[in-house]
Amino acid sequence: MRTARLIAPAALLFLAIGGCARPGGDYPSLSPRAAEAIDPRLPLPSEPSPGTLDPTLSSRLAAAVGTARAEASAFDRLAAIAERAAAAAGPSQSESWVAAQQALSALVAQHGATTRAAADVDALAATRIDETRWISPANRVAIEDAAASIGAINARQTAIIAGLRRRLER
Repeated sequence: MRTARLIAPAALLFLAIGGCARPGGDYPSLSPRAAEAIDPRLPLPSEPSPGTLDPTLSSRLAAAVGTARAEASAFDRLAAIAERAAAAAGPSQSESWVAAQQALSALVAQHGATTRAAADVDALAATRIDETRWISPANRVAIEDAAASIGAINARQTAIIAGLRRRLER
């Protein structure tokens, strides 16, 4: 029992002395580091560096916008046919009404090219996020611009389709 009382203080003394470093040892300095000299109250820049636009992403976005614009001319041609058919449509279930409905269906099918282009832009953005866990500001702006361009085409086409549907529901 007496031995146990002597061992405990000796162990504490050994641990306390063991924590001290020998002079001239290869230990890191405790003097302030360069990063500690930076004032943490300095304001950070509000806008991050935009980075560079990924050329592959840029070309794929341009292809999606180009497809939507190219298919818009075919949509406009079919819209003119559907407008004429809707103007000539008789009462519901008549042959002229059915012909107008078929023209409207062809128009809706053509509108699918625009929605596919919009989906392609969304897929490019989602893939970029999955692969890199973020989108650089330059790439984000390019994606937003492409989505806005296709969105404007889509909004116009959707309005035309909705107007034709209303005319044929009378």
